[in-house]
Amino acid sequence: MARKPKSRQEGRGRPRRRSAWLFLARWSLVVFIWLAFIGAGVVLWYARDLPDTSRLHEITRRPAVTLVTADGQILATYGDLYGTNLGLDVLPAYLPRAVMAIEDRRFYSHFGIDPLGVVRAIWVNIRTGKFVQGGSTITQQLAKNLFLTPERTLKRKIQEVLLALWLERTYTKDQILTLYLNRVYLGAGAYGVDAAARKYFGKQAEEVTLFEAAMLAGLLKAPSRYNPTTDPEAARSRATIVLNSMVEAGYLKTDQVIAALASDAEVGRTAAADWTGRYFADWVYDQVSSYVGSSERDLVVVTTIDLKLQRMAEAELKRIVAELGPKRGASQAALVMMTPDGAVRAMVGGRDYRESEFNRATQALRQPGSAFKLFVFLAALEAGMDPDDKMVDGPIQVKKWRPANYQDRFYGEVTLREAFARSLNSVAVQLYLNTGGRAVENAAQRLGITAELNPDPALSLGSSEVNLIELTSAYAVFANEGRGVWNHGIEEIRDSAGVVLFRRAGDGPDRVVDPRRVEEMTDLMSAVIGWGTGKSADIGRPAAGKTGTSQEFRDAWFMGFTAELVTGVWVGNDDGKPMDKVTGGSLPAVIWRSVMAKALEGVPPRPLPGGGAEESAVASIIEDGAGFIGNLLERLRGATDGGEKKPSGATKKSESPARVQPRDTR
Repeated sequence: MARKPKSRQEGRGRPRRRSAWLFLARWSLVVFIWLAFIGAGVVLWYARDLPDTSRLHEITRRPAVTLVTADGQILATYGDLYGTNLGLDVLPAYLPRAVMAIEDRRFYSHFGIDPLGVVRAIWVNIRTGKFVQGGSTITQQLAKNLFLTPERTLKRKIQEVLLALWLERTYTKDQILTLYLNRVYLGAGAYGVDAAARKYFGKQAEEVTLFEAAMLAGLLKAPSRYNPTTDPEAARSRATIVLNSMVEAGYLKTDQVIAALASDAEVGRTAAADWTGRYFADWVYDQVSSYVGSSERDLVVVTTIDLKLQRMAEAELKRIVAELGPKRGASQAALVMMTPDGAVRAMVGGRDYRESEFNRATQALRQPGSAFKLFVFLAALEAGMDPDDKMVDGPIQVKKWRPANYQDRFYGEVTLREAFARSLNSVAVQLYLNTGGRAVENAAQRLGITAELNPDPALSLGSSEVNLIELTSAYAVFANEGRGVWNHGIEEIRDSAGVVLFRRAGDGPDRVVDPRRVEEMTDLMSAVIGWGTGKSADIGRPAAGKTGTSQEFRDAWFMGFTAELVTGVWVGNDDGKPMDKVTGGSLPAVIWRSVMAKALEGVPPRPLPGGGAEESAVASIIEDGAGFIGNLLERLRGATDGGEKKPSGATKKSESPARVQPRDTR
């Protein structure tokens, strides 16, 4: 049977379709070739300036600075820390497995780039609507860490891929994984699992538990966010995710995870201990270069801190502020404790270092209030007055300013001792005016105050701002028998080879306060604690000090000392908000008493320094002789011109009793 001929329309349809496909195929091939050509060109362009890989095993880093106590306990470390290079054969098997489970499960099966991992990461990110997973392999991460910067650019990504391929071609998988584990950054300046294990857990990497290994692996995603010392809970949560990933990868069984989660209690205690003395550590670290300049070697700094006193001071300050602060409107406090020669034994720069690293003991400038009267009364005594000299405490006016006492009460005729013990503002202003502002400023600067002081009568009431550590050092002069005090936290600095680069020698400046004035000022300050505004600081042993309260109760201070220790306390708010009538004799005195009582527990009481008996006796004889000659000359002049009066408000020493008993202020 004859075939039916095809129509012209039917005959032309298939060739047309075939020619269309050929057309698309040809142009697709052309586009592909051009894209491949362009891609190859881009790769070659970025490959021309690949980083030098010949220094793969060299480590360029900032020198590490380790702060230690006198008995060798590590306080803190700064700089880049590298531990021992450890092979896979000495590490517990679960440590590299934890890293692979969370970072690159197909590490041993891919060629440096994991296409399946990239696709999986893209799918997870699309499904969740945010970037939660990356596709970089361990080899790519190593290439980036060793040779490249963290910048997110096309050039860096292409070079990362090329370097990853080079690493895979040059080294075995075990060698790549070993390099990665020993060089990866794990936060807090620690590079490699050994340095991180020592930093966070106080042990070598070979000794870490399964849970600690999971915590180290968890740091890889975000070292600062999952740092076990800054956020233990976040670190634990991340470690749990790592452990579950190890189960999914077939490295662990569920019962092993349960056992690991039950053994993490020690991690929290180790992490918490790492924060002890961090305000002090930061303060010391900032001074290291000024002692030894720049150094390419690691340094060990022997400090003055006493960890037992430091822990106690931190705990007591935090406890008291938490208990009494909220109802009194006080949210912050700071403390400095030093020996009479200025060696800082404890420093608390704030309620919690993890909440704020700002050091209120060394960086904050605040008005000292009546704590500044130390310099006013010292200048008056140096001008020839005596603790038993009398002044009139009453209303006074300086231009338009009318200084008033606390609770607007005036006491009438009082001795300098009573005026200081009761912190009478009227008398302090009169002394400033009588002795002159320059004498007061000189006294403050001689005792170590470096802050700018306003030459104004309000200075006598502490209107100029100072910092806590300098004010504490100034009070330490009297515990140091009148010798100048340089506060310090460093005893010795040596390099990694044991060579001593600096060692403290000497005790600071020589005498800055006459022995007799030391005795007189100690007399005044003892009265403050004995029956004055600082009665709340009484610890049942010889002690001296001074309260201070700034305008509107914005700052409250207590500065005091015994024969063994000098401690200064500040209480207030960072924003300067007024507290609810918190004076230096309330919260700060309570903190001072608690800290000093615990610090001196079991230490036999000693009398307060008197400036040196022999020097004081000689000075007394000289001064009495000079006084006799002066009185004789005054009488001779008085016989001819009728005599000369003392400054207004003061009474001659001969007219005052040997000691005036304190008044009842209730």
